[in-house]
Amino acid sequence: MNNLTKQTVLIVDDQESIRLALSRMLSKEGYEVFLAESGEVALDILREKKINVMLSDLKMHKMDGLRLLKASKLIKPEVEVILITAHGTIEKAVDAMKDGAYDFITKPFKKVVIANMIRKAVEKQALVVENKYLHEQLANSEHDRHADIIGQSDAICDVIKLAEQVAPSQASVLIQGESGTGKEAIASLIHSIGAKTDSPFVKVSCAALPDSLLESELFGYEKGAFTGAVNQKEGRFELAHNGTLFLDEIGEITLSIQVKLLRVLQEGEFERLGGTRVIKSNVRIISATNVDLENAIKDKKFREDLFYRLNVITIDIPPLRDRREDIPLLISHFLNIYQKNNNKIIDGISEEALDIMTDYRWPGNVRELKNVIERAVVLTQGRIITQKDLPGNFTGSKVEDRKFSIPFGTPLREIEKKVVIETLKRSKGDKEVTAKLLGITPRTIYRKMNSLEEEEKREELNREEIRRREEEEANDNINS
Repeated sequence: MNNLTKQTVLIVDDQESIRLALSRMLSKEGYEVFLAESGEVALDILREKKINVMLSDLKMHKMDGLRLLKASKLIKPEVEVILITAHGTIEKAVDAMKDGAYDFITKPFKKVVIANMIRKAVEKQALVVENKYLHEQLANSEHDRHADIIGQSDAICDVIKLAEQVAPSQASVLIQGESGTGKEAIASLIHSIGAKTDSPFVKVSCAALPDSLLESELFGYEKGAFTGAVNQKEGRFELAHNGTLFLDEIGEITLSIQVKLLRVLQEGEFERLGGTRVIKSNVRIISATNVDLENAIKDKKFREDLFYRLNVITIDIPPLRDRREDIPLLISHFLNIYQKNNNKIIDGISEEALDIMTDYRWPGNVRELKNVIERAVVLTQGRIITQKDLPGNFTGSKVEDRKFSIPFGTPLREIEKKVVIETLKRSKGDKEVTAKLLGITPRTIYRKMNSLEEEEKREELNREEIRRREEEEANDNINS
């Protein structure tokens, strides 16, 4: 393997012969291998070691692969999990992928198939790590043009990978996504990778200008073409010659402009307003929209022939709510930028504020997050961004705490009760997973739950007895 640091694989199987066979094979492939004969041992290794991929049998005696998968995602969500299954349990393995498994392989299997699957899982992790590193490097630079595409989620990694793939071509690209998702940043990325360093990248916001001004911006005009045209002006198509022209909010242009734009794309030439000289145009078109152009075509608001000219390659950018795992990285990036811009020292963000921001729906996407961080940096009076530094509409938006606190001096019995209840809540009521995470047997969980229920019943009876006595005393006082 080319990596300077060995990638690690954890093999979990209750059959020693399978563990040893897989270990020998993967060690020869260059991996550092850890072995576990049960799910419980595997969880201990996950807690203590850096593991890239876990290869686990689905059917094991003490703790099956599904429960191990769920528990591992609570402890180390970044670990890729591959399940080994028999034909009779393929349906369970497919369901496991919904719970975060990378893939599954059926018995009997070929060693080369497992080796290839593990290699791909490791490559996926490496891509995520590399992307995070590159963008953290970018966060420390002076330039902010790619900030909106920082992330390590599968969703944004797929977008970046597609952008890098199409960049060297001259194909027209249509970027679709909600407002604030970073469409311009993707366009800039495509240009910076695919074009020569000295080629121009020219931007036009189609929605910001009325028809008459947009036409003159795109194609330029001759002196005297209209009132106020005191000099000749080159249009954006001329300025972008041999480079990239980015047409933002392309879905907002009128049909009359669409006709003129289509001609340029078809024939590669145009005339300035008020001119007769034909000007050749050699530009790559990247357009962006938050409008559903196919619906606009049905409504006769957008030309179908123009759509196909613009839509050779489509890149769909996911909204921020669909890649929440990127939010902490984006927050860190914008904190670095705005503390420098405002000459302040910010050490970070509190757990409570981070949880609230992670659970927020972000209708304005990355642009909204960027503004929230800038506001927080300006307004905070401390070195940690807290909930009170967030806008009012963020209050109470937190869905679930990732940590819970226990006041100092709480009796041990109460601490135990709270830990069991909270862990059950996080594992969605799965007593088996809860037991493994807490290092106790499932029987102990059932016993503790029964004990808690009995205790609650006793407390309720005590409360009723107290209420009964209070009512009797009140009646006695009234009668007296």
